[in-house]
Amino acid sequence: MPFVDVGELRTHYALTGDKAPVLVFSNSLGTDFSMWDPQMAELQRRFRILRYDTRGHGQSSVTPADYTIEQLGRDVLGLLDSLRLDRVHFCGLSMGGMIGMWLAIHAPSRLHRLVLSNTAARIGTKEMWNARIATVRKDGMKSVAAAVIERWFTPEFRASFPEKVARAQQMLENSPPEGYAACCAAIRDMDQRETVTQIKAPTLVIYGASDPVTPASEAHFLTEQIRGAVEVELAAAHLSNVEQADAFTKAVSYFLSR
Repeated sequence: MPFVDVGELRTHYALTGDKAPVLVFSNSLGTDFSMWDPQMAELQRRFRILRYDTRGHGQSSVTPADYTIEQLGRDVLGLLDSLRLDRVHFCGLSMGGMIGMWLAIHAPSRLHRLVLSNTAARIGTKEMWNARIATVRKDGMKSVAAAVIERWFTPEFRASFPEKVARAQQMLENSPPEGYAACCAAIRDMDQRETVTQIKAPTLVIYGASDPVTPASEAHFLTEQIRGAVEVELAAAHLSNVEQADAFTKAVSYFLSR
C-alpha cells in the first residue's frame, strides 16, 4: 500500500476504484483502515474509495506528543492535497466522525456530503480519558482491549460471530500504544457542541441502538443541530459498520447517491 509524506507525518492509505466521486473513510480509535473492509465490495462499484490510517494508528507515523482533532483534520487535508483530490464525500465513525465534523466546519469547500457514524460532538470526560491514557501507557493495549470490545459489539454479535470479534480485537491490540494514547487526548480535548451548527454539508447521522459509547441521545443532538441532517438507527453497538455491515452500507450508499 502507498504512503504520503507531509511534514513529519507519513500516512498509509489505499485509493481504489475508478468511479467518481471520491468517498473518504475515516476509522475509529484503535483501528486501522481495514475496519472498512465490509463496505468495500459494494461501495467500490459506486465510488472511488480513499481509506487511510489515522496518525498514530496502523502503518501511519506515531508522532510524539498529544494530538488534537484539528491536527487530525489537517492531516486529511494534507492527504487530499497530496493526492490532488478537491471535493470528496466523507464518512467517519467515532473518532473519524469527530474529524469529519471539524472538516465540515473549517474546510467546508472540500466536502460534498458527510456521514457521521457512532460519534458525538463531545465524548466522555477528561477523567475517563486521562485514566485510559495512563493505563495504556503503563500496561499496553491488551490491558484495555477486552473492555473496549464489549463496547464495540453487542453480546449477541460477540456470541454469534466470534471470528469477526477476534479480528477486531487483534486489530485493537496491535494498535501502537503511544498513538492510541495521543488520539485519546485529541478526543478528550474536543468539544464541538457549539460549532456543529455551522455545518452546511448534507449530513447523515448513523447510530447504534445499543451503543454505550455514543448513545442515541448524542446522535439526536447532532441531527437537531445540523440543519437538514437525517439519521438512521442500526441494531448495533459502537462498530455498526461491522455489526450491521449490509444495513450500514445500504444507508451510506443511498444517502450519497441521492
